[in-house]
Amino acid sequence: MSQAMLGGRFTFPGTSLTVQRVGYGAMRLTGPGIWGPPKDLDVAVAILREAVAAGVNHIDTSDYYGPHVTNQIIRQALHPYPAGLVIVTKLGGRRPPDKSWQPAISPQELTAGVHDNLRNLGLDALDIVNYRVMGSGHGPEEGSIAEQLTVLADLRRQGLIRHIGVSNVTPAQVAEAQAITHIVCVQNNYNLACRHDDALIGDLARQGIAYVPFFPLGGFTPLQSSTLSGVAGRLGCTPMQVALAWLLHRSPNILLIPGTSSITHLRQNLTAWQVALSPQTLAELDAIAPVEP
Repeated sequence: MSQAMLGGRFTFPGTSLTVQRVGYGAMRLTGPGIWGPPKDLDVAVAILREAVAAGVNHIDTSDYYGPHVTNQIIRQALHPYPAGLVIVTKLGGRRPPDKSWQPAISPQELTAGVHDNLRNLGLDALDIVNYRVMGSGHGPEEGSIAEQLTVLADLRRQGLIRHIGVSNVTPAQVAEAQAITHIVCVQNNYNLACRHDDALIGDLARQGIAYVPFFPLGGFTPLQSSTLSGVAGRLGCTPMQVALAWLLHRSPNILLIPGTSSITHLRQNLTAWQVALSPQTLAELDAIAPVEP
């Protein structure tokens, strides 16, 4: 495979884990509302297998998707896992029977979450675990995460976790986490229309730390922009392909994990790296949302 394929390669800092910059987010492999089994299990399995066959070696997941469903499908589709596949999971949440999203941040809950991920993925150790701060909605809020990162650092010393990241965090929380343990990635809400992390991305890039946007296509509210649609029309591709290509141009430490339950959309996402954006087009897209300090 050419190094240029899927946006090029990135090595998580201080690790031997090298991934293609275009990966796959497995959240949407479940049923509606990220709950229960998918409508068509065969399609879910086929999506994972096609993604890996196309060169994807970075899959983002969590055992509270479903709950448990996504990881069980990943195991069914891909186990025994191909060499070089990096599975990144997250802790910090739970899904009670009312289908809400609740924090699960006590030492006991975090430890149980690691064992749930290990069991359902069929692994002896997790490549990367992100501590996901539940916050308010899909945005971070200040507050210490020292207790939770200390628990994950201990689980790493036990050999159950190889590397640690953080998700839905503020710059202060990133710094707090780095004072406790080695951080290899930050996963926050960021896309063409949501640019609150511009400064953080630059700071992480200087440290060689991965920045992984969740909701790169807007999440539950897909990106809508006449400018985006106009650029896509001129380039002969979809607006979502343009949005993903913009992220790849934005910074070399950005890794993409677009999720989908559609084979067609998967193929479109996996070819977004081929969309060429001129400096003029990039400037046009940059103007959709102001750069935040």
